[in-house]
Amino acid sequence: MGSSEWHVEKRLIAKKEAPLSRDVERAPEKGSLSIVVLGASGDLAKKKTFPALFNLYKQGFLLPDEVCIFGYARSKLTDDDLRNRLRSYLVPGKDAFPELLEKVSKFLLLIKYTSGSYDSEDSFYNLDKEISVHESLKNSTEGSSRRLFYLALPPSVYPSVCKMIKTCCMNKSDLGGWTRIVVEKPFGKDLASAEQLSAQIGKLFEEPQIYRIDHYLGKELVQNMLVLRFANRFFMPQWNRDNIANVQIVFREDFGTEGRGGYFDEYGIIRDIIQNHLLQVFCLIAMEKPVSLKPEHIRDEKVKVLQSVLPIKDDEVVLGQYEGYRDDPTVPKNSNTPTFATVILRVDNERWEGVPFILKAGKALNSRKADIRIQFKDVSGDIFKSKNQGRNEFVIRLQPSEAIYMKLTVKQPGLEMQTVQSELDLSYRQRYQGTTIPEAYERLILDTIRGDQQHFVRRDELKASWEIFTPVLHRIEKGEFKSTPYKRGTRGPAEADKLLLEKAGYVQTQGYIWIPPTL
Repeated sequence: MGSSEWHVEKRLIAKKEAPLSRDVERAPEKGSLSIVVLGASGDLAKKKTFPALFNLYKQGFLLPDEVCIFGYARSKLTDDDLRNRLRSYLVPGKDAFPELLEKVSKFLLLIKYTSGSYDSEDSFYNLDKEISVHESLKNSTEGSSRRLFYLALPPSVYPSVCKMIKTCCMNKSDLGGWTRIVVEKPFGKDLASAEQLSAQIGKLFEEPQIYRIDHYLGKELVQNMLVLRFANRFFMPQWNRDNIANVQIVFREDFGTEGRGGYFDEYGIIRDIIQNHLLQVFCLIAMEKPVSLKPEHIRDEKVKVLQSVLPIKDDEVVLGQYEGYRDDPTVPKNSNTPTFATVILRVDNERWEGVPFILKAGKALNSRKADIRIQFKDVSGDIFKSKNQGRNEFVIRLQPSEAIYMKLTVKQPGLEMQTVQSELDLSYRQRYQGTTIPEAYERLILDTIRGDQQHFVRRDELKASWEIFTPVLHRIEKGEFKSTPYKRGTRGPAEADKLLLEKAGYVQTQGYIWIPPTL
């Protein structure tokens, strides 16, 4: 690479790193910061947690004179073993710039490794000793340090790990420091197991210390929902049953469960995607305006809308399983676990009475995307007779190619008075060129360090979400709801499209396809 090319690339790196620093003002902190990644040798830690920590370090949110990152797992590894395993996940390719490689090397030096079991006091006391050494080196007064424990682990070990943290690894006094834990989904398998898990962890930690992470709440356009709804005058009067015909929240993947079939079969698509990710998006669409942007005010409104959801009707559920799913040797041959589900939720309140919310998720489908599609009612007295073309729709594309666009009817250019569907389009890649959209985990880990729980799931919110889906899940397990076979690479079971048309009143757009703009 020539000198001029290197300087251009260097400027681009600096430009891409700037936005998060502008968006989030770094607050002054006191005391050392110890981040412990439990399950450090697992896929989640390698692919998500450590890369997110590296990006925060790269952008100046984790300061080398304050932070030390500890990996903890059962595997017998050295510090260098873990660092070498992580390196390839932090460097995007073979042709990385020298400046980036230098940052990776400096970041890896902040990582230490401790091995031990997840129910051994001796192992966790040893971890506490290592953390204390770091705090002493940073001249932290005992109790003023900050300790963050990230559980990149299966939920089955949460209780024992939390007990070990509480017994062995807490701050010894309260001089402005804190101890916080981050737990990943799935948090339970139904209402009873989730409540049991909450009770076990709740005996050890106060609610402000617990951060139940759902990475969808860290996605850029999910975080944009409150701004779109409550900062724009032309949306607020339209956001109700008088104007909105139906709402779809869709998650599609074009690949199956290869490599994780046994794990997936324990949970299914409803637990894996709908009960958490899509339901969080549903809350932000359907909730009332909070009193303020304080985390508790926002989470109060989310709980209220969840508690307003009516019991799910049998004839408003479609389940599917793609052909070939049971060929995985780790999946039972008689499995009824759905890899596709469409569920209609109905909200019993003044704003949304009669408006169906369609939550749809599936694997091995014909495309990969996640979006929110809000369809408005027909125009009264349509003098242009344009109903056959489709309704107005407000669409938020969460991934890939993040975008916000409004489908609307316009005059076809030319001498004739003919109408056509088009769009008003805000495509992020085009509009915000050179801006790197932060990964969800970056934002959420930073929120945890700052003590901002707005984008995390509160215990009563978790309970309300399980109350909605537990009856359906139990009926699936009893075989009362059957999964319909569907072919790979299709839209899923035909019954799902029929449900949208007949029960949800969805009107398909004819002859229109949204094409992301090119740069």
